[in-house]
Amino acid sequence: MSTKTKKKKPIYMSDLHYEHKLWERQINFQVDELEIFKHRLEEVVTRWTDQEILAQVEHFQNTFIRYKEVLDIQLHDIKLQEEALVKFVREHPVASDHVHFQDHTKLRDDVETQLEMFFDTKKDFVRFLTKAM
Repeated sequence: MSTKTKKKKPIYMSDLHYEHKLWERQINFQVDELEIFKHRLEEVVTRWTDQEILAQVEHFQNTFIRYKEVLDIQLHDIKLQEEALVKFVREHPVASDHVHFQDHTKLRDDVETQLEMFFDTKKDFVRFLTKAM
C-alpha cells in the first residue's frame, strides 16, 4: 500500500480570516455555555446528597474545566494565525488579496473535532440534568 502525502490546498486570505472569525465566535459561545453549565451543576449540588449524582457532577466539572483549557488553546492558535496574516498584509499590502495561502486543515480538523465532542458532551449533560433536576 503506497502512502501519498496529502497536499494542503491553497486558499485566499479572506477565506482564512472568515473561518477564524467564525471559529472565534463558536468557541466564545461554547465558553459562555460552559459558564451556564457550571452554574447548573452548582444547583444540582444543592439538591442532592446521593453519591452517584455527586460523582457525575464531579465528572462534568472536570470535563468542563478541560474543555475550557482546550478552547483557550484553540483561541490562542487562531490568534497566532491571524497575527501571521496581518504581518503578511503589512509586508505585502498590494499582493495580499491575490495570494494563495496554505489551508489550515489541521486547525480546522481540531476545531471541528472539538465542536463535535462538545456537542456530544452537551447532550450527555442535558440527559444528566433531566435525571438530576
